[in-house]
Amino acid sequence: MFKNILKIGIRNLWKHKGFSALNIVGLAIGITASFLILTYVAFELSYDNFHSKSDRIFRLVSDVKTPTGTLTPPVTSWAVPPHLQEQMAEVESTVRILGFPLLVRYGESKFQENKVILADPDFFKVFDFNLIRGDAKTVLKAPFSVLLSQSAAKRYFGNEDPIGKSIKVMDEGYDAQVTGLMADIPENSTIQADIVLSLTTLTERLQPDLNNQWGNYQPTTYVLLKPNTSSEKVSSKLPDFLERNIGEEMRKDEMFVTLILEPLRDVYLHSDRGGDISGNIFNLYIFSLIALIILIIVSINFINLTTARSVERSKEVGVRKVLGAYRRNLKLQFISETILISLFAYIVAVIISILAMPLFNQLAGKTINQSVFADPKLLFILLGVTLLTGLLAGIYPATVISSFEPGQILKGNFKTSGKGILLRRGLVVLQFAISIVMIIFTLVIYEQLHYMQDQNLGFNKDQIVAIPLNSAGKQTAFLETLKTLSNITAVSTSSAVPGDGNFMAYTLLEDVSGNMQVANLNLYSIDYDFIPEYGLKMIAGRAFSRKFPTDSVQALVINKKASDFLGYTDPKEAIGANFDQWGRKGQVIGVVQNFHFQSLKQDIVPLSLRVEPNDFSKVSIKISGNIPATMDAIKDKWETFFPDRPFEYTFLDALFDRQYQNEQRFGSLFLSFALLAIFLSCMGLLGLAAYSTLQRRKEIGIRKVLGASIGTILSLISKDFLRLVGIGFLFAVPIAWVFADRWLANFAYRIDVHWWIFIIAGLSVASIALLSVGFMSVKSAMMNPVKSLRTE
Repeated sequence: MFKNILKIGIRNLWKHKGFSALNIVGLAIGITASFLILTYVAFELSYDNFHSKSDRIFRLVSDVKTPTGTLTPPVTSWAVPPHLQEQMAEVESTVRILGFPLLVRYGESKFQENKVILADPDFFKVFDFNLIRGDAKTVLKAPFSVLLSQSAAKRYFGNEDPIGKSIKVMDEGYDAQVTGLMADIPENSTIQADIVLSLTTLTERLQPDLNNQWGNYQPTTYVLLKPNTSSEKVSSKLPDFLERNIGEEMRKDEMFVTLILEPLRDVYLHSDRGGDISGNIFNLYIFSLIALIILIIVSINFINLTTARSVERSKEVGVRKVLGAYRRNLKLQFISETILISLFAYIVAVIISILAMPLFNQLAGKTINQSVFADPKLLFILLGVTLLTGLLAGIYPATVISSFEPGQILKGNFKTSGKGILLRRGLVVLQFAISIVMIIFTLVIYEQLHYMQDQNLGFNKDQIVAIPLNSAGKQTAFLETLKTLSNITAVSTSSAVPGDGNFMAYTLLEDVSGNMQVANLNLYSIDYDFIPEYGLKMIAGRAFSRKFPTDSVQALVINKKASDFLGYTDPKEAIGANFDQWGRKGQVIGVVQNFHFQSLKQDIVPLSLRVEPNDFSKVSIKISGNIPATMDAIKDKWETFFPDRPFEYTFLDALFDRQYQNEQRFGSLFLSFALLAIFLSCMGLLGLAAYSTLQRRKEIGIRKVLGASIGTILSLISKDFLRLVGIGFLFAVPIAWVFADRWLANFAYRIDVHWWIFIIAGLSVASIALLSVGFMSVKSAMMNPVKSLRTE
């Protein structure tokens, strides 16, 4: 029986090659898209899951409540981890990790390494990174012990054995001994490093008081709890731990700390504190929905095309029923054909996926999978989804076709039912609505990205290049030399530049009532030229000036947000307010207009600026023309003054744009799948239009004989589809608005969803429908009416 069903199914598919190809290709493309999305979602959900103790590992973060508000850094103070391990029996181990850009030299080679971390000795006790050489218990124990990844070891030593060799680190050229070799850290890890330097380098040698600094918030802290320990129980003990150690200090400084345990597996997707590597769970929901939508679209295409062909197969059904075929046998036959189409489509999809995977990795900005066969489990899941899709898509057509009455069919009285026509139109409306929603959402994404990139940031970022400068001894001479180069109009130094971090400073500021208000202010240490070079606008008081010697020891400039926080209705009232910040006391001399020194995803927060001529890590250079030649000249001077350091630089506009890389990648992926979904909708629409015009070929022939023009016939056939577009538009608009508004809620500064976005989406889908339907309509309208009228 099954052999006969298979034989008939293959013959039927071969007989109707065009229909079969349309269904197989459409379904294969849909399966490919769903497979790629499934792979991406599975990869994003897998972050940090490879650690065997991940259910016991937590990231320890802090809430710091001050009169200014509550800060939520993803870090702790230096003193918390070692004291927590000593005082709390439930804690098995703690590890502090600190990102630490590092100058590395070996022989004549020099590298400015940015993927470097400092880590406590228990690094491998907590995490399951693959240590190839070295003792996990001691590899990071001694100061200036360094652990290299395979990639880093290859860079420095080629094929030589790195263990026991020494490299020079930092500007001072300290000797660091290679004590271990590890495999490259997997990409689905929130901890990334090519080089791991022992944290005892800081805590025992360079800054031996770090372990007792309760107010210095820098390291990312991970806590490993003992087996069968409740995290809720540990969390309940953390307030008492803080009270014992710094309770009196918190009350004195009006800074109240709360420690929170975040499960390691939740850090990447579910933490709202961010970090160096973070994802977006809402984006995953959207991609999963797109995969479902694509499968729905290809199912709709299959249902529409199969039911549209019911007229052609009606006689086959009639004859087989007369010969004794049962309805269940006919249903089994038609469902078997859909399963067969699904299997062919699955094979084609796997081939397309193999070809598309490198491009998909490029779009995602990360290596999701080296090969389609890297995770066979996903292929089996997709096979199941494919067969289920084919089964569900085939049930309705099989039910409809197998229900035909043989007497009516063989007498030639067969007509398609009104319910069938209504269903096909309803499915087409659903396709149009989906297409409109995806176009609207795509436009919103790109409008938001354009808005963030073109927004007035409140400072001048054009043609400013930032250079990290940490070398000691020759900075002043280098800076003075830069000022003599042509096409350089300004040079300034600072502790940070807009878009690239800042520091927090415990500050006392005099408010409008004359009280000294406690505040945690963002702090930029700058020189006298920073404010004019960046074009920051002073709205009260004055900027720093070399004419006032006290500006470097007693003066502070704040932004308007800080002035508002202190209760001053007019920024001018803040001039002369007293301050006490990190050992410096004096008066506020100026208020600068708010500017975006962080991403537009965040609100502008209170900021302070103070002159620290000798405390800087960045040089900002304003270039007026001939950028390539000027950069070559700067590089020549750099190599003269700092021959041991590689030359690195970043243009400020590129630095700011880099903050939106995740959104840009999300937009690119969404656009790709949106276009694919629309293409699949067009395929289904094209097939449906072909059968619609085929059924009306006699009507078209008669109208042509009676003098109807091609335009008239085109209008006649197209208006039904345009009506469906209109209905789909009405359904799509509120759904698209809800999704767009929810996505835009991630941004502190966002666009409004304008009405013209909806109009463009509606007109785009209407145009696509006209092109798809119009092609088949024109083809039918140009056919010789004699052929149409004589065909039975």
